[in-house]
Amino acid sequence: MQKKSDFPDGFTIRRAEKGDVPLILTFIRELAVYEKLSHEVVATGELLERYLFGEEKTAYVLLGFERDEPVGFALYFLNFSTFVGRPGIYLEDLFVRENYRGKGYGKALLVHLAQTAVENGYGRFEWAVLDWNTPAIEFYRSLGAKTMDEWIIHRVDGKALKKLAG
Repeated sequence: MQKKSDFPDGFTIRRAEKGDVPLILTFIRELAVYEKLSHEVVATGELLERYLFGEEKTAYVLLGFERDEPVGFALYFLNFSTFVGRPGIYLEDLFVRENYRGKGYGKALLVHLAQTAVENGYGRFEWAVLDWNTPAIEFYRSLGAKTMDEWIIHRVDGKALKKLAG
């Protein structure tokens, strides 16, 4: 696992706890503003508490701090590859506040997750990025990530999900 001495100066990462739900929700809303998707955020503190820390836990959150100041987060969950025959990590959200970008904090969060995947014998670490987000795409490529152009993401939600469910 990444040692504290490997982090950028003054940067720490820790797993989120139940008391961090308001901070996580704030980060989600800030990310939505950046991605121009604020109108899609319907998450509540109650939902986050239920699925991040309750009996139905399905995802995990890492928080990044510069000294004691919260500067970013990574929210992820486990998926499974039938071809590889092992689980993997799917990074749902990675966000670093604008004033703290360019300091290596996003990379430190990604390295931490990559190390988690390797240490647990997982087969993959993957995520999606909006096609207009050139800075993020270039950053991910600089780390060795490859774009999976041959795959098209499909989603069923809202009314369509209810209709499909019958």
